[in-house]
Amino acid sequence: MGRPKVTVVGAGNVGGTTAQRLVEKNCYDVVLVDIVEGVPQGKALDLSQAGPVCGYDAKVVGSNGYAETQGSSVAVITSGVPRKPGLSRDDLLATNAKIVQTVARELVSRSPEVILIMVTNPLDVMVHVAQRVSKLPNQRVLGMAGVLDSARFRSFIAAELDVSVHDVQAMVLGGHGDSMVPVMRYTTVAGRPLSEWLPKDRLEAMIKRTRDGGAEIVNLLKTGSAFYAPSAAAAEMVEAILKDQKRVLPCAVRCEGEYGVNGVVVGVPVKLGRGGAEAIVEYDLAPDERAALARSAEAVAELCGAVERLLVL
Repeated sequence: MGRPKVTVVGAGNVGGTTAQRLVEKNCYDVVLVDIVEGVPQGKALDLSQAGPVCGYDAKVVGSNGYAETQGSSVAVITSGVPRKPGLSRDDLLATNAKIVQTVARELVSRSPEVILIMVTNPLDVMVHVAQRVSKLPNQRVLGMAGVLDSARFRSFIAAELDVSVHDVQAMVLGGHGDSMVPVMRYTTVAGRPLSEWLPKDRLEAMIKRTRDGGAEIVNLLKTGSAFYAPSAAAAEMVEAILKDQKRVLPCAVRCEGEYGVNGVVVGVPVKLGRGGAEAIVEYDLAPDERAALARSAEAVAELCGAVERLLVL
């Protein structure tokens, strides 16, 4: 048995850095795909030449097509138009829906057993698009958002309290961005609920900063969006799946009644293993959290309705 093959579609900052994080684990061969001629090939060559220094001999291939992706176990889809200052994730809807349709078809036709991890925004809707077009089962089409939002929240908490991020646990559910739902009872520092560490106003400020986490970085960079943390989050999901770790992580998946959400993609705690999203883990939510999650699902459902007319099934 060789190494599992992971395809990363989109060789921009997020895709290129995801490929780097994966090859440095030395457990996977990576195919980097992009429509821009020379870019995936150049990045793949650069990553290959870092191998002797970093101590990995995983193969990295760059391509403008999909032939090399054949037999992929997991594909991380980052391709699409990135956010720019003043653009919301939803502004990207029509353009990115067209791109994701093409990508999903190309991947699944060559790797029918693949598990798709969506990173392209607006995230929850792109999971819906990829699933509708690929016709893969729910557990094999996931979105990376909750891992990133939870990581942002944890980093702000650790900085505020001057503690190690290792001792901070957080669970952020719901849609990516404005409609995210931090579940406060399950957000702890060394096992103590966060509410015992911080006054309400500081908590609210950190939640708001987490909600605006992507926009804050977009506004600082001016010519791009976040990529170090998103690529780390995507790589963590790939690891959990391909190493069959059974990690419980927040991911965007289609709910079929769980949390009172029916047939809509939304961020919920998921057990990740070799089968993909092997189970949705149901937490006991406070009434306001459940209501916020329902609102988040409604917002996603509305966008999915708008995108349906763009789908070619």
